[in-house]
Amino acid sequence: MFLQRRTPQLPTPEEALKGRPTPEFTVPSTHTVLGNPLEGPYPEGLEVADFALGCFWGAERKFWQTDGVWTTLAGYQGGYTENPAYEEVCSGLTGHTEAVRVVFDPKTVSYAELLKLFWESHDPTQGFRQGNDVGTQYRSAIYTHSPAQAAAVAASRDAYQKVLTAAGHSTITTEILPAESRTFWPAEGYHQQYLDKNPAGYCGIGGTGVSCPIGVAPAEG
Repeated sequence: MFLQRRTPQLPTPEEALKGRPTPEFTVPSTHTVLGNPLEGPYPEGLEVADFALGCFWGAERKFWQTDGVWTTLAGYQGGYTENPAYEEVCSGLTGHTEAVRVVFDPKTVSYAELLKLFWESHDPTQGFRQGNDVGTQYRSAIYTHSPAQAAAVAASRDAYQKVLTAAGHSTITTEILPAESRTFWPAEGYHQQYLDKNPAGYCGIGGTGVSCPIGVAPAEG
C-alpha cells in the first residue's frame, strides 16, 4: 500500500517525487481546540518550534494540551517534494517526516519545557520507526528556528542520552537540523486536530518511561 519500501530508506533529491507548485487542498483557518489561526503570520512575541515524534495525530495533541501553546499544525517536513500529499509521504518517496508546528508563548512555556515533552513522549532511539509504525515518515526530528533553539536541543539531547543509556536504551537517532530551507508543508485538513475530531482514533505515541532532565547542566563527555 502507498508503494511502501520493504526496508525504510530516505530517497535522494533525484529519487524524490517532484511534487507541485501549489497545494492540492486547503488548510482550515482555525484550530478546533485552541480557537486560534493555524497558519501565520502569528502575533508578536510568540515563537515557533517544529517537532517530529511519530504519527502526528497523537503528537499534535500532546502539544495542544500544554499551557502556553497558542496553536499547533500537523504537517510534513525534512524532505524534498513540494506541496506533498499524505499518500506520497507514506510512500517514503518524498523524504518528509510527519511533523507538528508548535506556536507558543515563551512567557508561559519555555522551549526547554517543550523539549522535555518531546523527548518523553516518544522513543527517540528507533530510527525510521516509532513503535509499530515503520517508515521514514515516522522518524524523530527537531528543526530549529534559531541558534538558541539549536543550543537548547543539543544540550537536552546530550543530557537525555545519559539517562537513556543508564536505563539500558540505545543511541538517540533524532534528526536535528535548521528549519531554514526545510519547508514545513501543512497536512490535509482531516489531519489537523485529528484526535479532537476523532477522540477514539489511533494514537501511536508512547515514550520510554525515562524522565528527561531538562534544566540540568549539559552532559559531560
